[in-house]
Amino acid sequence: MADKETTPNKVSISTKSAVSSSNNADNPSSTAPPNEEKNSREVTAADGDDGFDAFLGFLYSDKPITPNTNSNNQTMSRSPPPQQQQEEQPAPQKRSGCEAVGDKVDESISSFFYKIGNFCSFRPKTTIAIALVVAIACASGMVKLNTESRPEKLWVPQNTQAEVEQDQFLSYFPPSSRFNNVIATAKETGTNVLTKDSLVEAMKMHESIETGKSQLEGEKESYTFTNLCTPAGGSCATPDSTNLICNCLVVSVLKMWNYNLATLEADANIMGTLNEYGKREDLEGVLGAPVFDPNSGALVSAEAVSISYFLSDRSTVENGNTIDPVNEAWEGQVFLETVQDGDQFPSLDLSYLSTRSFGDEFGGEISGDIVFVQISYVVAFIFLGATLGSKLCGRGSRWAMAMSALVLIAMATVAGFGIASLLGLLYGPVHSILPFVLLGIGVDDAFVIANAFDREREGVPRESEDDESLVKRGSRSLARAGASITVTSLTDLVAFAISSTSALPALASFCAFASINIFFLWAFAATFFTATMILDEKRQKANRRDMLCCMTRKTIPDEEDTGTKEGRIPTYFRKYHAPNILSKQGKALTLLCFTALFIFGVFGLVNLPVEDSARNFIPQDSYINDYSATADKYFPSSGTSLYITFETGPIIYNNRDELAALNTRVTGLSDKPPYIAEPNSESTYQNVMTGLKQFLSTSGTATIGNAALGEDGWPTTYDDFVLTLSSYVNFQGPGATYRGDVAFDAADNLEAYRVKLEYVRLTKEFRGDTLDDASRQIEAMDATREMVEDWKDLQPSFPYSAKFISIEGFKIIGTELYRNVGLAILCVGVIVLITVASFRAALIITMNVAFCIVEILGFMYALGIVIDSVSVINVVLAVGLSVDYSAHIGHCFMVKSGDSNDARATEALADIGSSVLNGAISTFLAVAVLLFSSSYVFKTLAIQFALTVVLGVIHGLILLPVLLSLFGPSPFKSAEPPHQTESIEIVKSNTPEVTIFPEHATVPEKTEHAESLEVSPEPAETKDT
Repeated sequence: MADKETTPNKVSISTKSAVSSSNNADNPSSTAPPNEEKNSREVTAADGDDGFDAFLGFLYSDKPITPNTNSNNQTMSRSPPPQQQQEEQPAPQKRSGCEAVGDKVDESISSFFYKIGNFCSFRPKTTIAIALVVAIACASGMVKLNTESRPEKLWVPQNTQAEVEQDQFLSYFPPSSRFNNVIATAKETGTNVLTKDSLVEAMKMHESIETGKSQLEGEKESYTFTNLCTPAGGSCATPDSTNLICNCLVVSVLKMWNYNLATLEADANIMGTLNEYGKREDLEGVLGAPVFDPNSGALVSAEAVSISYFLSDRSTVENGNTIDPVNEAWEGQVFLETVQDGDQFPSLDLSYLSTRSFGDEFGGEISGDIVFVQISYVVAFIFLGATLGSKLCGRGSRWAMAMSALVLIAMATVAGFGIASLLGLLYGPVHSILPFVLLGIGVDDAFVIANAFDREREGVPRESEDDESLVKRGSRSLARAGASITVTSLTDLVAFAISSTSALPALASFCAFASINIFFLWAFAATFFTATMILDEKRQKANRRDMLCCMTRKTIPDEEDTGTKEGRIPTYFRKYHAPNILSKQGKALTLLCFTALFIFGVFGLVNLPVEDSARNFIPQDSYINDYSATADKYFPSSGTSLYITFETGPIIYNNRDELAALNTRVTGLSDKPPYIAEPNSESTYQNVMTGLKQFLSTSGTATIGNAALGEDGWPTTYDDFVLTLSSYVNFQGPGATYRGDVAFDAADNLEAYRVKLEYVRLTKEFRGDTLDDASRQIEAMDATREMVEDWKDLQPSFPYSAKFISIEGFKIIGTELYRNVGLAILCVGVIVLITVASFRAALIITMNVAFCIVEILGFMYALGIVIDSVSVINVVLAVGLSVDYSAHIGHCFMVKSGDSNDARATEALADIGSSVLNGAISTFLAVAVLLFSSSYVFKTLAIQFALTVVLGVIHGLILLPVLLSLFGPSPFKSAEPPHQTESIEIVKSNTPEVTIFPEHATVPEKTEHAESLEVSPEPAETKDT
């Protein structure tokens, strides 16, 4: 051999590459499976691209596949000669049963991914085509997407008592009305609004609402309020069949002038007319802050006037959405347009609400914030492009791979949505946050695979790699990364699958969607992304431009393109991060800080409340918030309506006196459960039996059937009672206002009747915000049911409130949260135990995740985030995301060998820490954009995601390495050797290849694919060859 000075084509590389690859026989996680050179089935260019036949052949083969070595006669060492093994390696230690299982699991996973990587690397274009076809085929299932937006179908446990009560109630009293209300106050706050000028303006506003016309797009027919209103009698002080408004359900003091402007203007004694409206309690129901003379009890003044309009319900359900286009058109084109034009009524301030308001404001807010979703993906793309490659621009950049990662996420999203749709899973509004979940997980997998590609290339310039060497590297890379992404994907999938058993349909469906999407993320990351990595490596080797691969750049020799230089982030972890946290002082400080953090989390967890945060869904600048504040101020006793339904006509007749005096049973309950408002006005107590008895006692039956009355003042027979009641509530009868409270069958037999009550306004202040008090609402519902059940003499009867459906959700949502999170963490522990086959490692990783979740809940309390329909989903997501940061580090620790756990933890951080950190930063940057959103859904998502990322990554990169260094188990048998820095040389020439190694390096065997290698006993720097 020639002297060193004359040795051609000399390339200096690190021992790590040679040592790492030389342990191939023991290390399937980073190199080819054992016995690769023996009895192998070659896959070379001669095989051609024969698709699935070759794929199936090697996938089910027991023999691993090995491509030929490169044409430059350069080989990486595989396994040391038997003699050298015996001389250099210590006697193998006896492995425990659990460790042996772990070795087998690790070997099986690595071998499986080696085969997958081999196929994807050898046939990248075929792999990409197959992945695209699968994604498109699965996405076609989205034609059956089952959308659902009705709260009772999303956030209410199915088959609950509230659902039974609702079905029973609606069978008697179908939905009848849509509510529209305006509260008028004087411009100067706190002044009297019951002046003639103010009432005239209020009447003018009413006339605009009454006579305004609406029209559906594309239709010629127009509608006015009197065409659409809920029919009712008694809306005018003086019955007038010719005045259409008197036949509509309108509630206001303006009835005293029959809603006629001229009559009002001609009235010289307005306050006298108003005092004829009814009892004091009746006036308190329609006037805000009324003042009465302490002596006479006459009305003196008021600060607010309420006017309510009721439309007949015409809603239908289409594709899971409740729609009522005719009424919605009137509400938008007439009611809202009138009250929003404040210039027409200069002396009044108007606060208003319509049935369509919530959908308009919430839906408009979500639509307006879609731009933030788009920006978040742009931010993720920029960060990916800047960090996936070794350079920002030029050779080594990977902007195309950043785009590939986003395409991977998009493919998994549409494929998962398609399969979920085919399975009939419902899609609700909250499912819109799924792309962010998939972004966080998908980006993490992309970084791990790209990192493995880079680490497997160490010491090998791209120019020296031919296609078959690249196939080899791709196979080893996926074998290295596949186990890691499998552990995290499987734990994520199972965590979400467990939560898909939730009793809340929206949460169950969301988690089922997530599980399916995570499966496709895993599958496409292992195949599609690996294949695109191979094509990108070929692009870089051919010196083609990034993102513009059809263009080439001028070839410039790149002496640094060997992959031997460790990146800045791995260097930081190796030289600064790991030594600091793994020192004695660092470990003590880490444990102390995280103990304090955990105690803080427990405190917040214990105090975290379940609240009705429906108001938070409304944009802060929405007119709905102004209306709520005005209603809270002027009508605090007006709350949710409550109906008590009494069934079976004969029983109702038998209990007539008790039912007529029902107000005595619900008096004095306003300040304690069930919090029912005092039954002293028409707005808080409406009972047709009470009204009928009063009418019979004063007017008899002459105008309502002329039935004979008994000594008790009631009709003497059941049939006469039914006839009298029917005539009384007839549209033209004296009790027309009760018409909707009585249910008759087709034969005019009495089936049921209802008594209308009202809860007091159950609100509270929480961190400066006014919220509906969920705990008191639950108390009110439960106490109401108990009260009605205790009325043994008035059975059969049952209570119903539209709010009960939501309250059932509040009642169970806290339990569901802790149940799902607990089960998810338990399943994470089981999955980690199966995949790492070490009880100690699984316990440490699972505890680390559990600590993280507890602390997330603690910070939720500190930040004022309550348990509700949005936060409960984000907490379940937190389990899945925080697992990733810990599982990657934990698994990497198990595949690292070393003379101490500190050294192994350092190697794990240097190896995969950068991927974990980059994945966390990309997720954080993407969701941080949403912090600027005005949407409660997106803002809460952003805050909780930020908490998850920050707490998850510090637990994974700080606490977990410390715990593993203190209590970590032994590594897998196939574990990689520790990092070394000695230099070695690979000499390339046209003569048989000679590799000179350091004194303790291992040397590859001669194989059928490689030239023989000679060993120098001493380093090349001091000896000639």
